[in-house]
Amino acid sequence: MKRLRYLILPLILGAMSSARAQDLQSYILEAEVNNPQIQAFELQYNIAREKMNEVNSLPNTSFGIGYFASEPETRTGAQRARFSVSQMLPWFGTISARENYASSLAEADYMEIAIVKRELSLAVTRSYYELYAIRATQEVLDSNIELLNTYEELALRSVEVGQASAVDVLRLQIRKNELRQQKRVLQSAEQAEQAHFNTLRNQKESLAVEVVTDLSLPEQDPVLSDDRLELNPQLLKYDRLYESVVQSEALNQKERAPDLGIGLDYVPVSERKDLELPDTGKDVVMPMVSFSLPIFNNRYKSVSVQNELKKQEIEFQKQDRLNTLKSALARAQSARDQARISHDTQEKNIKQARDAEAILSKSYETGTIDFRDILDLQELQLKFQMDKIASAKAYYIQSSIIHYLIQ
Repeated sequence: MKRLRYLILPLILGAMSSARAQDLQSYILEAEVNNPQIQAFELQYNIAREKMNEVNSLPNTSFGIGYFASEPETRTGAQRARFSVSQMLPWFGTISARENYASSLAEADYMEIAIVKRELSLAVTRSYYELYAIRATQEVLDSNIELLNTYEELALRSVEVGQASAVDVLRLQIRKNELRQQKRVLQSAEQAEQAHFNTLRNQKESLAVEVVTDLSLPEQDPVLSDDRLELNPQLLKYDRLYESVVQSEALNQKERAPDLGIGLDYVPVSERKDLELPDTGKDVVMPMVSFSLPIFNNRYKSVSVQNELKKQEIEFQKQDRLNTLKSALARAQSARDQARISHDTQEKNIKQARDAEAILSKSYETGTIDFRDILDLQELQLKFQMDKIASAKAYYIQSSIIHYLIQ
């Protein structure tokens, strides 16, 4: 019976064997580099930054040319044409205000990149641990099928000596069929999850993925504080949006100031032949200065009111998002604690199932083994092993959610 004992012991912990696998963080970094959504947001941010160059410009310079079809006569000669050039200049500081406003909008777009990266990291992590659970469960099923094969051999020997019936053998075979069915279902689920994981990395769906084969829980959970929620990009985005409204109002105040215009008119004059006059034929040069005054400035007053309302809206939105994140953090912490409790419980159950297996082994030696008890114990062992895998997966997924929220 030593052979039977050595067969059962590895099966209880079969799913927790360790193997080398690509680090999860390297998968996350790879996904960030290849993900098309992040690349699109980075281009959007670059466009927003380029708008700073767009606003750092003056209005178009105006040029005018006029030719007198009927030349007006003046005392010094006839005016033949008129050439003019003018340039409107915004009020002092207006261009800087435009640059600040464009920069604040770009910073708000940059926070979208940070948000998408966090969401992608969480998605990759979830899929990674889902793959771990699926593969570890398949290993447990394989081990339990091998164990049932061993029990089937024992049952056949017992039938030969009249210590068991053919029904016991059939029960064992039916149980093996059920486990094989579960494994085929998991194989299909593994293909789907692997395709999803590779899609997140923007890789071929059929590309092989290596994951850990052993997930042990840390001795203690880190101490957390919801104060770090303030550093979440989802909240920082509202700070950037608020700042953009502040800059929008600063620009609005500059734009309601008068615009200054400078220009120059040049009029060529023909020289008079009929009279001897001083300055005859002298061309006319006329510098000009103009002002554009927003006399009817209801538009600027309305923009100021809108900006004030937008700031209040953003503050309410940020508070609502903060409340949502606090609730999500509390739920994730609770779920992680529950996963640890379940994991510890399953370890105790597995130890007790091992003790029960030892008792069954001694019963076989005395010729009183009950294969119904064997099936019941095997089913319990399988349940404990699968629950342990599920709780380890849940623990690390909830930990990744907490990391997503506060790191």
